[in-house]
Amino acid sequence: MLLDTASLYFRAFFGVPDTMRAPDGTPVNAVRGLLDFIARLVGEYHPTHLVCCWDNDWRPAWRVDLVPQYKAHRVAEPGGSGISEMSTSADTTTEDAPDALAVQVPLIVEVLDALGIAVVGADGYEADDVIGTLAERTSATMPVDVVTGDRDLFQLVDDDRGIRVLYIARGVGKHERVDAAWVRQRFGVDPARYVDYAVLKGDPSDGLPGVAGVGEKTAAGLVDRHGDLEGILAAASRPDSPISGSVRAKLGAAIDYLAVAPTVVAVARDIDLSVGTDDLRLPTAPAHPRVFAGLTERLGLGSSAERVLAALAGR
Repeated sequence: MLLDTASLYFRAFFGVPDTMRAPDGTPVNAVRGLLDFIARLVGEYHPTHLVCCWDNDWRPAWRVDLVPQYKAHRVAEPGGSGISEMSTSADTTTEDAPDALAVQVPLIVEVLDALGIAVVGADGYEADDVIGTLAERTSATMPVDVVTGDRDLFQLVDDDRGIRVLYIARGVGKHERVDAAWVRQRFGVDPARYVDYAVLKGDPSDGLPGVAGVGEKTAAGLVDRHGDLEGILAAASRPDSPISGSVRAKLGAAIDYLAVAPTVVAVARDIDLSVGTDDLRLPTAPAHPRVFAGLTERLGLGSSAERVLAALAGR
């Protein structure tokens, strides 16, 4: 089970009342909410291995160099509120987020470490890239569930390899099990072609403009008929092209974007994570019980701590 950790703790922060605080007044709604989510997922699916995948760099320079608008609207300038990366990145900007959430991120790391739940990130890469790499590596020996609210990760869905997405857009308690048939029904494309589809239609939440004037229906039709972007552009260049003149003009106007956007949208699947499968095994009890007990008392984790311990013991 690969967790898109930020997707979960953001959801926890905005979904759990901010009145939930430690004895010293520190907000802990994201900490407790994340523990409750983990307890629920472990209790339902009983994974043998679980990874909290991390954004060491939530807006990698190599992606911004290709598409400067990438996540630009989420940036908090130096000195403002924001969530810092785990790594000592040279990037001086952070993802804009409330101070009450930013203060909880180091606490989340402490709690996960005390439990012995693997936290894996890679400098210069997003959590999505960590997820893509671990899914690629581990699906050869075990099925993989990716827990996320990010549609871009639908590109990883692969029935033959046992990779599916547990999609939490409607909430962890109402998550959807996404397989290839689900993707085809919802978007009209196969998961293997989801990147091409996403590049064409764009994604405002990530600052990806897409091809102006090409919406979801047109993008799906192009992918369904012509395959990948290379096939679409080849078809558009032919004098007898079945692609309408207006759509050909729109593709032509976006040719520079189309040359680089697939690299931005596609998750990395081959980064060096320096962890083995055994490092990712989910414990049945805290790795550091005294530390976890101390954190439970100091942060007032209460029933959230009890639920995650019971889930670990019962898996």
